[in-house]
Amino acid sequence: MTSVIEKFLRYVKIDTQSAENQECFPSTEKQKNLGRLLAEELKAMGASDVVFDETYCYVYATIQSNLPDKNAAPVIGFISHMDTSPAVSGKDVKPRIVENYSGGDILLNEAQNIVLSRAENPELDRLVGKSLIVTDGTTLLGADDKAGVAEIMTLAEYLLTHPEAEHGTVRIGFTPDEEVGQGVDHFDVEAFGADFAYTVDGGELGELEYENFNAAGVKLIVNGCSVHPGSAKNKMLNAVLLAQEFQSLLPVQEAPAFTEGYEGFFHPDSISGSVERVVVDYIIRDHSREKFEQKKALFLKCAQFLNEKYGRKIFEVQMKDSYYNMKEKILPDNAHLIDNAVKAMEMAGVAPKISPIRGGTDGARLSFIGLPCPNLCTGGANFHGRFEYACVESMESCVEILKNIVSLYAGNPD
Repeated sequence: MTSVIEKFLRYVKIDTQSAENQECFPSTEKQKNLGRLLAEELKAMGASDVVFDETYCYVYATIQSNLPDKNAAPVIGFISHMDTSPAVSGKDVKPRIVENYSGGDILLNEAQNIVLSRAENPELDRLVGKSLIVTDGTTLLGADDKAGVAEIMTLAEYLLTHPEAEHGTVRIGFTPDEEVGQGVDHFDVEAFGADFAYTVDGGELGELEYENFNAAGVKLIVNGCSVHPGSAKNKMLNAVLLAQEFQSLLPVQEAPAFTEGYEGFFHPDSISGSVERVVVDYIIRDHSREKFEQKKALFLKCAQFLNEKYGRKIFEVQMKDSYYNMKEKILPDNAHLIDNAVKAMEMAGVAPKISPIRGGTDGARLSFIGLPCPNLCTGGANFHGRFEYACVESMESCVEILKNIVSLYAGNPD
Protein backbone atom coordinates (compact mmCIF):
# COMPACT_ATOMS: atom_id res chain seq x y z
CA MET A 1 0.00 0.00 0.00
CA THR A 2 1.44 3.36 -0.99
CA SER A 3 2.01 6.11 1.55
CA VAL A 4 -0.80 8.35 0.34
CA ILE A 5 -3.37 5.55 0.63
CA GLU A 6 -2.13 4.46 4.04
CA LYS A 7 -2.46 8.05 5.29
CA PHE A 8 -5.88 8.51 3.73
CA LEU A 9 -7.29 5.35 5.30
CA ARG A 10 -6.11 6.54 8.72
CA TYR A 11 -7.41 10.06 8.37
CA VAL A 12 -10.94 9.13 7.22
CA LYS A 13 -11.47 7.13 10.41
CA ILE A 14 -11.17 10.34 12.46
CA ASP A 15 -14.55 12.06 12.69
CA THR A 16 -14.10 15.71 11.72
CA GLN A 17 -17.62 16.63 10.65
CA SER A 18 -18.28 20.36 10.92
CA ALA A 19 -21.68 21.79 11.91
CA GLU A 20 -23.94 24.52 10.55
CA ASN A 21 -25.09 27.59 12.47
CA GLN A 22 -22.65 27.38 15.36
CA GLU A 23 -21.38 30.47 17.14
CA CYS A 24 -18.07 28.84 18.08
CA PHE A 25 -15.02 28.41 15.83
CA PRO A 26 -14.25 25.79 14.83
CA SER A 27 -17.84 24.62 14.71
CA THR A 28 -16.91 21.25 16.29
CA GLU A 29 -14.09 20.46 18.70
CA LYS A 30 -13.50 17.03 17.16
CA GLN A 31 -11.82 18.60 14.14
CA LYS A 32 -8.88 19.33 16.42
CA ASN A 33 -8.19 15.61 16.77
CA LEU A 34 -7.01 15.42 13.18
CA GLY A 35 -5.28 18.79 13.41
CA ARG A 36 -3.13 17.66 16.32
CA LEU A 37 -2.29 14.39 14.58
CA LEU A 38 -1.19 16.15 11.40
CA ALA A 39 0.99 18.55 13.34
CA GLU A 40 2.63 15.65 15.16
CA GLU A 41 3.25 13.81 11.90
CA LEU A 42 4.74 16.90 10.27
CA LYS A 43 7.12 17.37 13.19
CA ALA A 44 8.12 13.71 13.03
CA MET A 45 8.87 14.08 9.31
CA GLY A 46 11.20 16.98 10.03
CA ALA A 47 9.07 19.86 8.77
CA SER A 48 9.89 23.32 10.12
CA ASP A 49 7.72 25.95 11.79
CA VAL A 50 5.01 23.43 12.60
CA VAL A 51 2.11 25.14 14.35
CA PHE A 52 -1.18 23.75 15.55
CA ASP A 53 -3.49 26.61 16.43
CA GLU A 54 -5.32 25.27 19.47
CA THR A 55 -7.82 28.11 19.37
CA TYR A 56 -8.85 28.06 15.74
CA CYS A 57 -7.70 24.59 14.61
CA TYR A 58 -5.33 25.55 11.79
CA VAL A 59 -2.20 23.58 11.00
CA TYR A 60 0.78 25.35 9.41
CA ALA A 61 4.19 23.98 8.44
CA THR A 62 7.19 24.75 6.26
CA ILE A 63 9.45 22.65 4.08
CA GLN A 64 12.57 24.75 3.72
CA SER A 65 14.11 25.32 0.31
CA ASN A 66 17.09 23.12 -0.53
CA LEU A 67 18.22 25.29 -3.44
CA PRO A 68 21.69 26.88 -3.26
CA ASP A 69 19.97 30.25 -3.51
CA LYS A 70 17.10 30.05 -1.03
CA ASN A 71 15.34 32.93 -2.76
CA ALA A 72 15.64 31.53 -6.27
CA ALA A 73 12.12 30.08 -6.25
CA PRO A 74 8.83 31.54 -5.04
CA VAL A 75 7.23 30.29 -1.84
CA ILE A 76 4.39 27.92 -2.81
CA GLY A 77 1.51 26.99 -0.54
CA PHE A 78 -0.64 23.86 -0.59
CA ILE A 79 -3.89 23.93 1.39
CA SER A 80 -6.65 21.42 2.18
CA HIS A 81 -9.47 21.32 4.71
CA MET A 82 -9.80 18.79 7.48
CA ASP A 83 -13.56 18.87 8.08
CA THR A 84 -16.19 16.79 6.35
CA SER A 85 -19.68 17.81 5.31
CA PRO A 86 -22.55 18.03 7.81
CA ALA A 87 -24.80 16.49 5.14
CA VAL A 88 -23.98 12.87 6.03
CA SER A 89 -22.35 11.34 9.09
CA GLY A 90 -18.57 11.12 9.17
CA LYS A 91 -18.50 8.97 12.31
CA ASP A 92 -17.22 5.37 12.26
CA VAL A 93 -16.21 5.50 8.60
CA LYS A 94 -15.37 2.01 7.38
CA PRO A 95 -13.30 2.37 4.21
CA ARG A 96 -12.82 -0.60 1.92
CA ILE A 97 -10.65 -1.01 -1.16
CA VAL A 98 -12.26 -2.61 -4.19
CA GLU A 99 -9.24 -4.04 -6.00
CA ASN A 100 -9.19 -4.13 -9.79
CA TYR A 101 -12.76 -2.87 -10.26
CA SER A 102 -14.33 -4.98 -13.00
CA GLY A 103 -17.26 -2.70 -13.81
CA GLY A 104 -20.94 -2.67 -12.93
CA ASP A 105 -22.53 -2.06 -9.54
CA ILE A 106 -20.57 -2.14 -6.28
CA LEU A 107 -22.34 -3.67 -3.29
CA LEU A 108 -21.48 -1.45 -0.34
CA ASN A 109 -23.65 -3.00 2.33
CA GLU A 110 -25.29 -6.38 1.85
CA ALA A 111 -27.34 -6.24 5.04
CA GLN A 112 -28.94 -2.92 4.08
CA ASN A 113 -28.81 -3.51 0.32
CA ILE A 114 -26.88 -0.30 -0.33
CA VAL A 115 -25.41 -0.29 -3.83
CA LEU A 116 -23.14 2.12 -5.67
CA SER A 117 -24.97 1.95 -8.96
CA ARG A 118 -23.13 2.06 -12.26
CA ALA A 119 -26.31 3.32 -13.95
CA GLU A 120 -26.39 6.35 -11.67
CA ASN A 121 -22.60 6.77 -11.84
CA PRO A 122 -21.61 6.11 -15.47
CA GLU A 123 -18.20 7.72 -14.86
CA LEU A 124 -17.29 4.45 -13.14
CA ASP A 125 -16.76 3.00 -16.61
CA ARG A 126 -13.57 5.07 -16.87
CA LEU A 127 -12.22 3.42 -13.73
CA VAL A 128 -12.47 -0.23 -14.77
CA GLY A 129 -9.22 -1.96 -13.81
CA LYS A 130 -8.47 0.61 -11.10
CA SER A 131 -8.80 0.21 -7.34
CA LEU A 132 -11.57 2.17 -5.63
CA ILE A 133 -11.94 3.15 -1.98
CA VAL A 134 -15.58 3.05 -0.86
CA THR A 135 -17.59 3.07 2.38
CA ASP A 136 -20.06 0.58 3.83
CA GLY A 137 -22.85 2.87 2.65
CA THR A 138 -23.78 4.22 6.08
CA THR A 139 -21.44 7.25 6.12
CA LEU A 140 -19.62 9.48 3.73
CA LEU A 141 -16.02 8.57 2.97
CA GLY A 142 -14.30 11.88 3.66
CA ALA A 143 -12.33 12.14 0.43
CA ASP A 144 -13.55 15.73 0.52
CA ASP A 145 -11.03 16.72 1.62
CA LYS A 146 -8.96 14.11 3.44
CA ALA A 147 -7.77 12.91 0.04
CA GLY A 148 -6.23 16.36 -0.41
CA VAL A 149 -4.81 16.28 3.11
CA ALA A 150 -3.22 12.87 2.51
CA GLU A 151 -1.76 13.99 -0.82
CA ILE A 152 -0.18 17.11 0.67
CA MET A 153 1.19 15.09 3.60
CA THR A 154 2.68 12.58 1.15
CA LEU A 155 4.27 15.44 -0.80
CA ALA A 156 5.79 16.75 2.44
CA GLU A 157 7.12 13.31 3.33
CA TYR A 158 8.66 12.91 -0.11
CA LEU A 159 10.40 16.28 -0.13
CA LEU A 160 11.76 15.77 3.38
CA THR A 161 13.15 12.30 2.62
CA HIS A 162 14.50 12.97 -0.89
CA PRO A 163 17.12 15.71 -0.64
CA GLU A 164 18.02 15.12 -4.29
CA ALA A 165 14.63 16.54 -5.31
CA GLU A 166 15.33 20.25 -5.64
CA HIS A 167 12.58 22.54 -4.40
CA GLY A 168 11.93 26.01 -3.14
CA THR A 169 10.21 26.75 0.14
CA VAL A 170 6.84 25.04 0.47
CA ARG A 171 4.20 26.13 2.96
CA ILE A 172 1.46 23.76 4.11
CA GLY A 173 -1.90 24.76 5.56
CA PHE A 174 -4.82 22.70 6.81
CA THR A 175 -8.08 24.42 7.66
CA PRO A 176 -11.27 23.59 9.60
CA ASP A 177 -14.88 24.44 8.77
CA GLU A 178 -14.56 24.79 4.99
CA GLU A 179 -17.78 22.84 4.54
CA VAL A 180 -19.74 25.43 6.53
CA GLY A 181 -18.27 28.37 4.67
CA GLN A 182 -15.89 29.75 7.27
CA GLY A 183 -12.69 27.83 6.60
CA VAL A 184 -10.45 30.88 6.22
CA ASP A 185 -12.14 33.19 8.72
CA HIS A 186 -9.02 33.13 10.88
CA PHE A 187 -6.41 31.95 8.36
CA ASP A 188 -3.26 34.05 8.82
CA VAL A 189 -2.27 34.87 5.23
CA GLU A 190 0.53 37.18 6.28
CA ALA A 191 2.13 34.61 8.59
CA PHE A 192 1.58 31.88 5.99
CA GLY A 193 3.97 33.84 3.84
CA ALA A 194 3.38 32.15 0.50
CA ASP A 195 3.57 34.07 -2.77
CA PHE A 196 0.65 32.01 -4.03
CA ALA A 197 -0.95 28.65 -3.28
CA TYR A 198 -3.11 25.81 -4.53
CA THR A 199 -6.03 24.29 -2.70
CA VAL A 200 -6.09 20.54 -3.21
CA ASP A 201 -9.84 20.14 -2.95
CA GLY A 202 -11.16 19.12 -6.37
CA GLY A 203 -12.63 15.90 -7.66
CA GLU A 204 -11.87 13.75 -10.68
CA LEU A 205 -8.27 13.33 -11.77
CA GLY A 206 -7.23 16.17 -14.05
CA GLU A 207 -9.65 18.75 -12.69
CA LEU A 208 -8.15 22.22 -12.55
CA GLU A 209 -10.32 25.09 -11.46
CA TYR A 210 -9.73 28.81 -11.27
CA GLU A 211 -13.31 30.01 -11.71
CA ASN A 212 -16.03 29.67 -9.13
CA PHE A 213 -19.40 31.14 -8.33
CA ASN A 214 -19.96 34.57 -6.89
CA ALA A 215 -22.08 33.69 -3.89
CA ALA A 216 -24.54 35.30 -1.52
CA GLY A 217 -26.60 33.95 1.35
CA VAL A 218 -30.10 35.35 1.87
CA LYS A 219 -32.56 35.00 4.72
CA LEU A 220 -36.11 35.76 3.61
CA ILE A 221 -38.40 36.48 6.54
CA VAL A 222 -42.12 36.36 5.79
CA ASN A 223 -44.36 38.00 8.39
CA GLY A 224 -47.91 36.68 8.19
CA CYS A 225 -51.00 37.14 10.31
CA SER A 226 -52.51 34.15 12.05
CA VAL A 227 -56.24 34.05 12.64
CA HIS A 228 -58.49 31.11 13.50
CA PRO A 229 -59.26 29.55 10.12
CA GLY A 230 -62.94 29.58 10.92
CA SER A 231 -63.00 33.39 10.95
CA ALA A 232 -60.02 34.17 8.75
CA LYS A 233 -61.73 35.77 5.75
CA ASN A 234 -60.02 39.05 4.79
CA LYS A 235 -57.86 38.81 7.91
CA MET A 236 -55.42 35.91 7.62
CA LEU A 237 -52.11 36.34 5.85
CA ASN A 238 -50.67 32.84 5.61
CA ALA A 239 -46.88 33.16 5.64
CA VAL A 240 -46.52 29.69 4.14
CA LEU A 241 -48.51 30.69 1.07
CA LEU A 242 -46.80 34.09 0.91
CA ALA A 243 -43.40 32.39 0.82
CA GLN A 244 -44.71 30.23 -2.02
CA GLU A 245 -45.88 33.36 -3.84
CA PHE A 246 -42.43 34.92 -3.48
CA GLN A 247 -40.76 31.83 -4.88
CA SER A 248 -43.12 31.90 -7.87
CA LEU A 249 -41.71 35.30 -8.89
CA LEU A 250 -38.18 33.91 -9.31
CA PRO A 251 -37.24 32.46 -12.72
CA VAL A 252 -38.24 28.80 -12.78
CA GLN A 253 -35.34 27.85 -15.06
CA GLU A 254 -32.76 29.46 -12.74
CA ALA A 255 -32.74 26.67 -10.18
CA PRO A 256 -29.95 24.15 -9.49
CA ALA A 257 -31.88 21.28 -11.08
CA PHE A 258 -32.03 23.12 -14.41
CA THR A 259 -28.58 24.70 -14.61
CA GLU A 260 -25.04 23.63 -15.45
CA GLY A 261 -21.65 25.03 -16.46
CA TYR A 262 -21.64 28.79 -16.11
CA GLU A 263 -25.36 29.09 -15.41
CA GLY A 264 -26.27 30.58 -12.05
CA PHE A 265 -29.30 30.00 -9.83
CA PHE A 266 -31.56 30.90 -6.92
CA HIS A 267 -31.84 28.05 -4.42
CA PRO A 268 -34.20 27.87 -1.40
CA ASP A 269 -32.01 25.73 0.83
CA SER A 270 -34.24 25.43 3.90
CA ILE A 271 -37.61 26.60 5.15
CA SER A 272 -39.23 26.72 8.58
CA GLY A 273 -42.22 28.35 10.17
CA SER A 274 -45.98 28.48 10.25
CA VAL A 275 -48.89 30.72 9.30
CA GLU A 276 -47.57 33.56 11.46
CA ARG A 277 -43.95 33.58 10.30
CA VAL A 278 -41.80 31.72 7.80
CA VAL A 279 -38.04 31.89 7.30
CA VAL A 280 -36.51 30.71 4.04
CA ASP A 281 -32.74 30.46 3.60
CA TYR A 282 -31.68 31.05 0.00
CA ILE A 283 -28.37 30.95 -1.76
CA ILE A 284 -27.72 32.98 -4.92
CA ARG A 285 -24.95 31.96 -7.32
CA ASP A 286 -23.50 33.10 -10.65
CA HIS A 287 -20.06 33.05 -12.27
CA SER A 288 -20.63 36.44 -13.86
CA ARG A 289 -20.31 39.29 -11.37
CA GLU A 290 -22.75 41.33 -13.47
CA LYS A 291 -25.38 38.57 -13.52
CA PHE A 292 -24.76 37.94 -9.82
CA GLU A 293 -25.59 41.56 -9.00
CA GLN A 294 -28.65 41.34 -11.25
CA LYS A 295 -29.88 38.26 -9.38
CA LYS A 296 -29.51 39.99 -6.03
CA ALA A 297 -31.32 43.04 -7.34
CA LEU A 298 -34.19 40.89 -8.67
CA PHE A 299 -34.54 39.17 -5.30
CA LEU A 300 -34.85 42.54 -3.54
CA LYS A 301 -37.28 43.79 -6.21
CA CYS A 302 -39.56 40.78 -5.65
CA ALA A 303 -39.75 41.59 -1.94
CA GLN A 304 -40.43 45.26 -2.69
CA PHE A 305 -43.15 44.39 -5.21
CA LEU A 306 -45.00 42.11 -2.79
CA ASN A 307 -44.72 44.55 0.09
CA GLU A 308 -46.27 47.21 -2.14
CA LYS A 309 -48.95 44.76 -3.26
CA TYR A 310 -50.03 44.00 0.31
CA GLY A 311 -49.43 47.52 1.59
CA ARG A 312 -47.26 46.46 4.49
CA LYS A 313 -43.76 45.15 5.18
CA ILE A 314 -44.44 41.45 5.00
CA PHE A 315 -41.14 40.44 3.38
CA GLU A 316 -37.81 41.19 5.02
CA VAL A 317 -34.55 40.36 3.26
CA GLN A 318 -31.18 39.87 4.97
CA MET A 319 -28.55 39.44 2.25
CA LYS A 320 -24.80 38.92 2.63
CA ASP A 321 -22.15 38.14 0.02
CA SER A 322 -20.20 34.98 0.82
CA TYR A 323 -17.37 34.90 -1.73
CA TYR A 324 -16.49 35.97 -5.26
CA ASN A 325 -15.13 34.43 -8.43
CA MET A 326 -11.39 33.97 -7.95
CA LYS A 327 -10.84 34.30 -11.70
CA GLU A 328 -10.62 38.04 -11.03
CA LYS A 329 -7.48 37.43 -8.97
CA ILE A 330 -5.95 34.60 -11.04
CA LEU A 331 -6.11 36.16 -14.52
CA PRO A 332 -4.19 37.77 -16.01
CA ASP A 333 -1.51 38.52 -13.38
CA ASN A 334 -1.22 34.97 -12.01
CA ALA A 335 -1.84 32.92 -15.15
CA HIS A 336 1.42 31.07 -14.45
CA LEU A 337 -0.46 29.13 -11.75
CA ILE A 338 -2.69 27.61 -14.39
CA ASP A 339 0.08 27.16 -16.97
CA ASN A 340 2.30 25.28 -14.52
CA ALA A 341 -0.54 23.16 -13.18
CA VAL A 342 -1.40 22.11 -16.73
CA LYS A 343 2.23 21.25 -17.43
CA ALA A 344 2.52 19.35 -14.13
CA MET A 345 -0.48 17.23 -15.06
CA GLU A 346 0.88 16.50 -18.52
CA MET A 347 4.22 15.47 -16.97
CA ALA A 348 2.26 12.98 -14.84
CA GLY A 349 0.42 11.62 -17.87
CA VAL A 350 -2.83 13.27 -16.83
CA ALA A 351 -5.11 15.12 -19.23
CA PRO A 352 -6.06 18.52 -17.72
CA LYS A 353 -9.78 19.26 -17.43
CA ILE A 354 -10.27 22.96 -16.84
CA SER A 355 -13.80 23.77 -15.77
CA PRO A 356 -15.66 26.25 -13.55
CA ILE A 357 -16.45 25.22 -9.98
CA ARG A 358 -20.17 25.18 -9.36
CA GLY A 359 -19.51 26.09 -5.77
CA GLY A 360 -16.66 27.65 -3.84
CA THR A 361 -13.45 26.71 -2.07
CA ASP A 362 -11.21 28.17 0.58
CA GLY A 363 -9.10 29.28 -2.36
CA ALA A 364 -11.79 31.64 -3.60
CA ARG A 365 -11.75 33.65 -0.39
CA LEU A 366 -7.99 33.40 -0.02
CA SER A 367 -7.57 34.83 -3.51
CA PHE A 368 -9.42 37.95 -2.41
CA ILE A 369 -7.36 38.46 0.73
CA GLY A 370 -4.00 38.38 -0.99
CA LEU A 371 -3.23 34.72 -1.72
CA PRO A 372 -4.01 33.71 -5.34
CA CYS A 373 -5.18 30.13 -5.02
CA PRO A 374 -6.64 27.93 -7.81
CA ASN A 375 -7.92 24.44 -7.08
CA LEU A 376 -6.44 21.03 -7.95
CA CYS A 377 -7.98 17.56 -8.21
CA THR A 378 -7.86 14.93 -5.46
CA GLY A 379 -9.20 11.83 -7.22
CA GLY A 380 -12.44 11.64 -5.23
CA ALA A 381 -16.06 11.66 -6.38
CA ASN A 382 -19.66 11.83 -5.09
CA PHE A 383 -18.70 14.15 -2.26
CA HIS A 384 -21.03 14.76 0.70
CA GLY A 385 -22.84 11.45 0.42
CA ARG A 386 -22.75 7.77 1.26
CA PHE A 387 -21.76 6.91 -2.31
CA GLU A 388 -18.55 8.92 -2.10
CA TYR A 389 -15.47 7.09 -3.36
CA ALA A 390 -11.85 7.70 -4.29
CA CYS A 391 -9.63 6.09 -6.90
CA VAL A 392 -6.30 4.78 -5.61
CA GLU A 393 -4.41 5.36 -8.84
CA SER A 394 -5.87 8.85 -9.20
CA MET A 395 -4.76 9.82 -5.72
CA GLU A 396 -1.27 8.56 -6.47
CA SER A 397 -1.23 10.62 -9.67
CA CYS A 398 -2.34 13.69 -7.69
CA VAL A 399 0.77 13.34 -5.55
CA GLU A 400 2.89 13.25 -8.70
CA ILE A 401 1.19 16.42 -9.92
CA LEU A 402 2.07 18.20 -6.67
CA LYS A 403 5.68 17.06 -6.95
CA ASN A 404 5.82 18.33 -10.52
CA ILE A 405 4.45 21.74 -9.56
CA VAL A 406 7.13 22.10 -6.91
CA SER A 407 9.78 21.01 -9.39
CA LEU A 408 8.60 23.44 -12.07
CA TYR A 409 8.78 26.41 -9.72
CA ALA A 410 12.25 25.31 -8.66
CA GLY A 411 13.32 25.62 -12.30
CA ASN A 412 13.31 21.92 -13.16
CA PRO A 413 10.94 21.61 -16.14
CA ASP A 414 11.91 17.97 -16.76
